[in-house]
Amino acid sequence: MTRIAFIGLGNMGGPMAANLVKAGHAVSGFDLSEASVKAAAEAGVDASKSLAEAVRDAECVITMLPKGQHVVSVWTDLATLVTEGTLLVDCSTVDVDSARQAHRLAGVMNCPSLDAPVSGGTTGAAAGTLTFMVGGAESAFAAGRPILEAMGKKIVHCGGNGAGQAAKICNNMILGISMIGVAEAFVLAEKLGLSHQALFDVASTSSGQCWSLTTYCPVPGPVPTSPANSDYKPGFAAALMLKDLLLSQEAAAQSGARTPLGAHAAELYRAFENGGHGSEDFSAIIRMLRQTQTS
Repeated sequence: MTRIAFIGLGNMGGPMAANLVKAGHAVSGFDLSEASVKAAAEAGVDASKSLAEAVRDAECVITMLPKGQHVVSVWTDLATLVTEGTLLVDCSTVDVDSARQAHRLAGVMNCPSLDAPVSGGTTGAAAGTLTFMVGGAESAFAAGRPILEAMGKKIVHCGGNGAGQAAKICNNMILGISMIGVAEAFVLAEKLGLSHQALFDVASTSSGQCWSLTTYCPVPGPVPTSPANSDYKPGFAAALMLKDLLLSQEAAAQSGARTPLGAHAAELYRAFENGGHGSEDFSAIIRMLRQTQTS
């Protein structure tokens, strides 16, 4: 059993913390949202009223926060709250520079640290089947792996400080681009009189096969568990996809990489969010593509 403090108990953090409890760890949690804290407490997390209370006596601190600035702010506060040697793990999706800054803060505290963003959405968080993309020293990864395994089914050490965030940004750029491609194909199929099922049956077993098609199909029917079957209630909201695509473009600009499809995907998701659809699943962008085709 490890004493773990979990900071950020939202749609992802809450079920992740609950899975740590199920694995037998002693978990204390804190979030600015009272509703999130209450929900986590119902799952067995020891509710804390402050960051200081949550991390007291913790052997490991995990953060799951919206933006890099939030991670850096919390990790800065941890300097006066945790003891030397406490394992610090950030599971947020943030820019690489913020991740590396967090690692530097941990170094000043003499604490091992990992950036460990996740893939798998809220469904994976609840089921404990997330994929963790991890950056940090080998020794820190060895210490953190058993804890991450309580929340995910695949744990990949991607390299040194910031490598986990780099992998996440690249992966989600692929995801954003591929979803648009799959959605465009279904819009075209509709125009040509081809049924959704017929296209799915062909493409899912041919060269067009991809996760956006076979697991997260953007039309109802072929994949019963996809958000399209529940009016695009988000597993992964379009606003979050835009956030990740913008992170990819920031990284591309800083590194000198050419990512024209990534840039265009970001433009399309920005337009989708600006149209008031940021809270819908990112696969719902097919609705905007249909409108574009008929305008």
